[in-house]
Amino acid sequence: MVRDGYLYGIALLAVALALHLLAGGWLWSIVPLLLAAFFLWFFRDPERPIPQGDGLVVSPADGKVTEVIRVTTPECESLRVSIFLSVFDVHVNRSPVGGLLSEVRYQKGEFLNALKPASAERNEQNLAVVDADEGYTVAFKQIAGLLARRIVFNPAPGTRLERGQRIGMIKFGSRVDVLLPGNAQLQVRRGDRVKGGSTILANIPSVEPSSVDDSFLAEMLV
Repeated sequence: MVRDGYLYGIALLAVALALHLLAGGWLWSIVPLLLAAFFLWFFRDPERPIPQGDGLVVSPADGKVTEVIRVTTPECESLRVSIFLSVFDVHVNRSPVGGLLSEVRYQKGEFLNALKPASAERNEQNLAVVDADEGYTVAFKQIAGLLARRIVFNPAPGTRLERGQRIGMIKFGSRVDVLLPGNAQLQVRRGDRVKGGSTILANIPSVEPSSVDDSFLAEMLV
């Protein structure tokens, strides 16, 4: 479990106990008890089997694939996979590939519904770029949602990440976009449910080094 779960849970249990003692019954404690149970459940952090093998990209988040877009420019092609996290999903995020974290950029913003396309540009967000061991680049963006009010990202640029490694979380409903090289062979499609760290999003052939489209990446960095 994420440490925040214990903090919220213990605090609300203390409130429930105080209300019981002051009001003389557990009836007044029902609401804080229910909230304590919710927070302990929401901040769960289950262990996950991490797929092994060259060229595999795993999902950075639990949720539902809501969009798969291929972007073509004069330079090359890129693929973007969008994953929506409801309040009922595990919100711990993981690195999709193993490699060097080359860039992290945080942007303040609004808190639109994460299902809206405009949320990718206007909402609070954090972009991470990982240079994978196999020679390609994968970027993923944590996007706050309607209820999300805090993005947590722990590693600093220059950190070595392992595939499936925990890197942070988004609290209370959100979205994560993954930007892949154009030659990625997708293993998911719109409507699929995925699990962070264990569901394979794509396989990237090792025929030649590949990367995401720099111009599209620049748009994500805006």
